[in-house]
Amino acid sequence: MTENKYIKVVDDNTVTRKMKSCPECGPGYFMGEHKDRFTCGHCGHTEFKK
Repeated sequence: MTENKYIKVVDDNTVTRKMKSCPECGPGYFMGEHKDRFTCGHCGHTEFKK
């Protein structure tokens, strides 16, 4: 099993993303998680937590 900050690869070669992807930029851009929101560092898209 390989694991880093962004993805996790299990023994059967299954890849799962640990962080949320930006809906504006696509699957290659991850959103940073803050106390009350998710923010994309590339485009600035912000989603607030409920």
